[in-house]
Amino acid sequence: MGTPQFPNLGQHCSLNDCHQIDFLPFTCDCCHRIYCLEHRSYNQHQCPKAENRDVTVVICPLCAKGVRLIPDEDAHITWETHVNTDCDPSNYDKITKKRKCPVRGCKEVLAFSNTIKCRDCNLDHCLKHRFGPDHSCPGPKKPETGFTFTRLLSRNRKEDSKPNKSQATSAPTWAGFLNAASSFRASAEAGMTKLGSEISQKLQIAKDGMGQSSSSSSGTGGVELCPQCGARFSSVTTLIEHVEKVHERSSSQARVQVKVDVCPKCSRGFRDPVALVQHVEKDHGGTSKA
Repeated sequence: MGTPQFPNLGQHCSLNDCHQIDFLPFTCDCCHRIYCLEHRSYNQHQCPKAENRDVTVVICPLCAKGVRLIPDEDAHITWETHVNTDCDPSNYDKITKKRKCPVRGCKEVLAFSNTIKCRDCNLDHCLKHRFGPDHSCPGPKKPETGFTFTRLLSRNRKEDSKPNKSQATSAPTWAGFLNAASSFRASAEAGMTKLGSEISQKLQIAKDGMGQSSSSSSGTGGVELCPQCGARFSSVTTLIEHVEKVHERSSSQARVQVKVDVCPKCSRGFRDPVALVQHVEKDHGGTSKA
């Protein structure tokens, strides 16, 4: 077994008529014995424990689905169960019918590797007709613009202009259209009435506010007075500018003022009283009398 260099390499087939050495042997998952490539299947080595592992599938001629036959169950019972529960004859064409290129005269079968979807018309084509000019692509669909009611009205006008063979059948359609138009008009008129009432209320509120402001201004003769200095101004904006420039600036300057002590000898000013005392003692001989 094996080679002189690798004596433990490979194993012999367990079948009595074979015993062939195989360097890549197979182990049966039922009887757990070693077999070669030729005898690896259950049928080839006649495995005694492969009854539950044997899988037999029958293709249903009605729906083209695979039906697995159960080993311990009669095949007729399995078939009747499938027909009564899972069988769908409409699925037969989807599985068996092969897709072909929609271009006229092309018989190319569309598979996973040779199918290209056009971005404009969203249809599958073969590699030969993948470009738009090759399959006469109409291009992307343009979105419909315009009001739906207008399109419906124009379409009914066109249909009304054409000679009708049976006026009895067209009368109910036109009556339904008139009912829809009348309901649409009623809803539009109700919406416009509601909108007009809301606008009138807003205008009345605005007029009331303007009247109050004008009455308050007429009480002072149309002149704005400064509450601090009594100056008169023609508008509120000029009054605000006056207060900001004159009164607020003067008040800020008043806050910044600092008390200064004056020397009685030389009239020199000092902010700190201690510095004033030191100045008098040093420069005027310690006397602070005038």
